[in-house]
Amino acid sequence: MAAYGRAIDKIGEAREAHWVLFYTRGISNERAGDWPAAEADFREALKLEPGQPMVLNYLGYSMVEKQESLDEALGMIEQAVRAEPDDGYITDSLGWVFYRLGRYPEAVAPMLRAVELTPDDPVINDHLGDVLWMVGRKREAEFQWRRALSFGPADDLDMDRIRRKLEVGLDKVLAADRESQDG
Repeated sequence: MAAYGRAIDKIGEAREAHWVLFYTRGISNERAGDWPAAEADFREALKLEPGQPMVLNYLGYSMVEKQESLDEALGMIEQAVRAEPDDGYITDSLGWVFYRLGRYPEAVAPMLRAVELTPDDPVINDHLGDVLWMVGRKREAEFQWRRALSFGPADDLDMDRIRRKLEVGLDKVLAADRESQDG
């Protein structure tokens, strides 16, 4: 992060081409757990390069994961999908924001498309499993969770949680999550 900060300090007045510096520093800040700094960097990147799909997706997905400003996140992700309709990660974000908003039937098509575009990503397969479960397609959900596990560990994949979903179902996992947050 310090290197990005030094690079940004050296550019003087930021121009359109510098959006990537703010974007990459934003990613570093987000991964380091400094969400306020990350969000500020992503928003600065968008000022320099409005509509930049990678930034819109990263910021929107991060907001979805934090369950903050979901309507704003949806707008950002929809704009990113329009710009990059064949990007599996961006398409996954669209399905995932619908899921987080409780709009499960609307989440199915983008999640299926995301797996079609990026079939070997364990997180996308896990997300599809969750969506399918919520619309009553439980066997298909279990298949997707097994697929996610078959691709092995990934940074953003909780394999134990997936095993628990296979063991007791997503409903019980979500209920346990709520209990742990309340208690």
